[in-house]
Amino acid sequence: MEIVNRQQRSSERKMFGLCPFWQTSTTTNDFSSSSSTRNFNHNGSRHLETVPVKRSKTVSSIARSLLPPRRRLRLDPSNNLYFPYEPGTQARSAIRLKNTSKSHVAFKFQTTAPKSCFMRPPGGILAPGESIIATVFKFIERPENNEVQVDLKSKVKFKIMSLKVTAGVDYLPELFDEQRDQVTVERILRVVFLDVGRPSPALDKLKRQLAEAEAALETRKKPTPDTGPRVVGEGLVIDEWKERREKYLARQQVEAVDST
Repeated sequence: MEIVNRQQRSSERKMFGLCPFWQTSTTTNDFSSSSSTRNFNHNGSRHLETVPVKRSKTVSSIARSLLPPRRRLRLDPSNNLYFPYEPGTQARSAIRLKNTSKSHVAFKFQTTAPKSCFMRPPGGILAPGESIIATVFKFIERPENNEVQVDLKSKVKFKIMSLKVTAGVDYLPELFDEQRDQVTVERILRVVFLDVGRPSPALDKLKRQLAEAEAALETRKKPTPDTGPRVVGEGLVIDEWKERREKYLARQQVEAVDST
């Protein structure tokens, strides 16, 4: 029996010797399998290292996009523009703008009713920490059939925009068009009318701010030595608006006389 077993083992060796590719294939497959496993593990570890970075970048970018834009100006009042309700007159409101950033900031007013409203000044540049009281003018239409207006809110809105600029830059409205991607909408203000027959803290505050605005305007009007050529721009806008408003009032009076 031992002789027979020896002969079988020797014959098996000869067969494997005649077919060496079986061994090679088996060895190669084992290597490739272990190698692919190592490569997979290596790539997998590298993937695991990079995925958190990509996710963190994606999450941070999404978070930044969801956050509200950083305000450069502090507004007072912050949400509304208050006007004394006096139909048929040109009413005035006031708002204080303060640059709370560390850079120079340009601001600009816009309104949904440019024919009946205008701002003084309509725009400008504030240094860090500088503030200004802007005056807003609005013509208040008379209600139809002289009805008493119950709702003292208006559909007119004002938008205040800001733009970071470098020191020494002259203000131009075109700056906001040229750098539109960097413009921040600070606030959209609604118009609220105040009953002049009812004293209120809002009405008292408005009167104080209007007085401060007038005093600041008088100070700016005082001539200063060696200021160079005088640039007239603001007065022309106001005069043109007044002329247009006077024509409008005269036309209304004529229509009222004709209807009677």
